[in-house]
Formats: sequence, C-alpha cells, structure tokens
Amino acid sequence: MRLVALDETAERAGLNRGQALTDARAMVPALDAVEEDGRADARLLATIADWAERYTPLVALAGGDGLTLDITGCAHLFDGERALLVDLLARLQAQGFAARAAIADTPGAAAAVARFGTSSVIPAGGAQARLHKLPMAALRLDTETVAAMDRVGLKTIGQIINAPRAPLAARFGSHLIRRLDQALARQDEVINPRRPAPSFIAERRFAEPIAREDDIAAVLSSLATSLAAPLEKYGKGARLIEFSLFRVDGFVARISVGASRPIRAPRLVLDLFREKFAAFGDALDAGFGFDTARLSIITVANAGFSQIDLSGDAAGEADLDGLIDRIGARLGPASVQHMAPRESHLPERAVEGRTWTHADVEEGSTATRKALPVPAMAPAADPIDRPLRLFTRPEPVEAIAAVPDGPPVRFRWRRVVFQIARAEGPERIAAEWWRDDDLTRDYFRVEDAAGHRFWLYREGLYGRETSAPRWFLHGVFA
Repeated sequence: MRLVALDETAERAGLNRGQALTDARAMVPALDAVEEDGRADARLLATIADWAERYTPLVALAGGDGLTLDITGCAHLFDGERALLVDLLARLQAQGFAARAAIADTPGAAAAVARFGTSSVIPAGGAQARLHKLPMAALRLDTETVAAMDRVGLKTIGQIINAPRAPLAARFGSHLIRRLDQALARQDEVINPRRPAPSFIAERRFAEPIAREDDIAAVLSSLATSLAAPLEKYGKGARLIEFSLFRVDGFVARISVGASRPIRAPRLVLDLFREKFAAFGDALDAGFGFDTARLSIITVANAGFSQIDLSGDAAGEADLDGLIDRIGARLGPASVQHMAPRESHLPERAVEGRTWTHADVEEGSTATRKALPVPAMAPAADPIDRPLRLFTRPEPVEAIAAVPDGPPVRFRWRRVVFQIARAEGPERIAAEWWRDDDLTRDYFRVEDAAGHRFWLYREGLYGRETSAPRWFLHGVFA
C-alpha cells in the first residue's frame, strides 16, 4: 500500500507520493488514510470537465487529476486571461475544490506551472523563464526517467534547456526531448477534446441566474436567431442541436434534439425543444438557476430549397418533417422510423427500420451529413409479389404438398385448415454464401377458395439439404 495523493497537512508533515503506507504511519501515527477509488475519481473529473466547458468547448483530460482547456479566442468573453483564471479558481473553490491553474501559449508550459509552480498567466514567449527552476517531473515524464536524471544530478529543467540534445536523447530517450520542445513551443502538441467542437455555437451569460421556463425559452429563441444568419450564409441547416444550461452550483444540463431535415428557422428549433421540455416534465431541475446558456449545432447538412405553394408557404413535406421531428423530440428518435434496404437475400433481413434523423457522413471528417432517402414504392401497374407487411418471425404451419418440390395443396395455420385453390411459384431464395446454417427456401403465393392470399415457403431442398422439409407462413396479402 502506497500513498497516491496528499492534502496540504500531509505534505507539511513530510510525506511524499509513492511512499509506503507503513513508513508514512511510522512518521505520522495519527495518519488518516482512505483507499483510492479510481472510478469515482474519474467520474468526478469528468463532471468537472463538463462544468469547465462554460469557458471553452475544447476541454481535454490531462492525466487522472487535471484538465487542459484551449481558450484561444475565448478569453475576451471574461475580460481577459487573468480575469478568466481568477473566475475559474474562485468558482472551483466555492464548490469545495482545491485547484491550481496556469495559462500559457503551450499545454506543456501551462501544465508544468499549474502542477509545480503558482497559479499565474505566462505571457507569450515567457515559458522558458518560468520553467527554468521547475523540477524535471514538470515535463510530464515517467518516474523512471525522472529518477535516472536525478541520479546524474539533473534536477531542474533549466539544466537541460541549452544542453546538447544528442547525449540526452541517447541516455534518456527521445520522449524527454519531445516533452521539452512541446513545453517551449518548439514542437506542436495537439490536445484531444472530450467532445468534438460544434460546427456553430452561440452563448449567453447572465448577471442574475434564470430558472423560469419562459425565460429559458426566450434565451433559446434568441440563440437560435443568432445562429440562423451564419447557417444561411454557408447554406447549411442543423440536423443535431444541443442546448447546454450551466447551473450556478456546477451542474450542467444538456438537451439534444435531432431534425429529419436541415433546419435553421428559430421557430422550428424552439418548437423541437418545447417538445423535449414537455417530455422532461419536472426532471429539469433549475436549482438556484442557470447563469450560462449555450446552443451548439453538432451536426449540419446542406440546406436545399423547399417547394412553395401559390401563397408562398412551404407545405407538404415540411408538415410531415415537422410532425416527425415533434414526435421524435417528445418520445425519442427511435419512435418514428422508415424502412431502408439492407444487403441480404432473406426477406426478413432485406430491410431494417431506421430513424428519420439517422444520417451518413458525406464529407469525410466534417460534420456535414445527409438524410437517408425513403425507399420508393413500386408503380401501381406492377404486380405485388410479396406482402407489404411480413410477420416478425415466420410462423410454422402443417402443409401437404407433392414430393419433392410441388406447391402446397392444403395447410393448417393457427388451428384452421385452408384448402388451396391457386398457387404460384416457387420463388427460390437462398441465404448469403457465408451463412451455411440457413437452408434454401421455396416461396409460393397461394389463394384459398374464399380469396384469402398467403405467402408460404418450404425450408430445405428435399433429398439435398434435408429429408424432412418444413413449411412456414411468412406473410398475408392484404
């Protein structure tokens, strides 16, 4: 058992991270040690990361006890970098956390000063002077490398900043040189945000927190109006929209809605979120109020032109799309589906239900997406050779037919006997070649004396795949 974290009192007592618990108790007999809960720590850090998005949408995890925020272009919203730093630390302290932070032009320099220095803003180009006296561990090196450098007398970063690189790399590895260059802005370092950056974003901050639903709806409408112009400028529409509400106590409420077609009209956006709020009921707890609101367009698509009628209104498809969106917002996206083809020969696997907000990426790594087309129905003049609706699972029947491959003459289904008057077939369907567990099917369209029409199939080729083929009813014609 070893110490992995210390409070300030333990540090003043001379204890160190990595120290054996028995040695620590020998030094401090009254030591209060709590077993580490890594999963709980990770959940807490993720919650703090959600809260930190009030400062920037680009928040990345930095180890198990830190965060990296890319605040490029965001500091002016808080009256400058220093004011942002003060606000961040004050809010964390008010929530009961002890935190340190630093702002620098590189993630490596900011991490080094935050962990081993004092909370401050490092001016551009001033990283080298601030790192000069910090220990080697500030470069985010592994403990073995730090210990090896300590044995040869290399204890501070200033000792290696201007030292020859080849001997350092040969003895301690290229990782040391890379970390040093990243901290000094000699080499780029890319952070990996927890959530992708939105394509479009609008935000409001309030001097006094808001909690009433009418106020939230008014803010949402204002944010949607702010985003309508840039969406129209680039010919885009929103397919997936997220509304984030930051509560004063640190809780973050995220509400997402999807659209079956690209939209940008504020009224349509507000209608979708009203349905979502209605579905939440009292689940959206405002607590002491929200002090920040953000509307993010997560997924966009090219917004085409709509056909209008003589009055100038776009109807028809827009009405249907609006209904689909409202039902999806209230009951969930999976509540409204359309049938889409799949690559399979077997009828029950040839189609699948997909939500209307389901989308495929069409421009590589961008967030632009397109809607799936609705399968076109066959012309009325074409014969319907399959039922429009199939059973969820083919139902077994008892059938009498001529051996080996004759059509059925009579069959029993659900305790009722049907005498067949007409039969068409067979239509032979086999599974994909790699599915050797499925037998070949011979489908027949049959009609009884009363005019009822059924879709039956015999499973298995007599004498080749099985000696006792079975019969199933797969659907009923309307």
